[in-house]
Amino acid sequence: MNGASDTPTHAWQTDAVLVCGASSQIGHFLLPELVHAGVRVLALSRNRQPPLVGIEWMRGALPRPPPTAEAVASVCSFAPLDALAAWIDSGAAPRLARAVATSSMSAESKQASTVTAERELARRLRDGEAALARACERRGIAWTILRPTLIYGAARDRSLTPLVRRAARWRVFGLPAGSGLRQPVHAADIAAAVTHALDGAGAGHVIPIGGGERLPAAEMFRRVRSSLPFRTLPVRVPAPLIRAGARLLPALRGPLARLEQDLIADNTELERLLGVHPCGFHPDRTCWGL
Repeated sequence: MNGASDTPTHAWQTDAVLVCGASSQIGHFLLPELVHAGVRVLALSRNRQPPLVGIEWMRGALPRPPPTAEAVASVCSFAPLDALAAWIDSGAAPRLARAVATSSMSAESKQASTVTAERELARRLRDGEAALARACERRGIAWTILRPTLIYGAARDRSLTPLVRRAARWRVFGLPAGSGLRQPVHAADIAAAVTHALDGAGAGHVIPIGGGERLPAAEMFRRVRSSLPFRTLPVRVPAPLIRAGARLLPALRGPLARLEQDLIADNTELERLLGVHPCGFHPDRTCWGL
């Protein structure tokens, strides 16, 4: 023994870290990592959360978190970007030196959507990214923004987990045709990218982050079904029926049309700047809370 700790030393270990949107699936994997690193963790959530060792939970939301948040030197946010930008612009947390936030690849993929609400979402995301960058640069705060693809891993997503829950209820699993490529990213890989960004890696960059594997949408759905611990009846949905649904069901027009579009991320900057290499898409029952 030479007295050195096996735990890696990070620049932010001596500071308090504020995690906004801490009850999200990224927060689910990030919080234990921060506690293990020995950092003081202030976790912000709109709703009351069960106690966790090493976590100081606060109820509230940006841009007006509880006064305790003023003491932090780093912030990780999975909340709306414009709210984080407004909080930083207000001059809050005078010791704040680092900000890491998530946006979404929807900022790119939905820019040319035929659905007005989706184009508006893409605009809000890009505006929020720009506002956060400006707010941080005015105060000399190092910032990094991550743009994830479809996130899974903690049964809190709004894309794949609802399909699983319906399959559990009805024992039927829809398998839509779709040749567009998908790149699901595990929330634990995003949490790993956040910890590297807290060290200052990737400062001043908007970094896409997708999973370590690209696969057709139809194959993604097939793997989700195969991961279930119960039998389901597979119902294949052919491409002509999907196209008809996109015309007849306005609420589903965007998602159905994108089954033939590639929704992927280039991980080159992620690997170069943050040294993160996400895993392939091999879900199991734990990803769906089963």
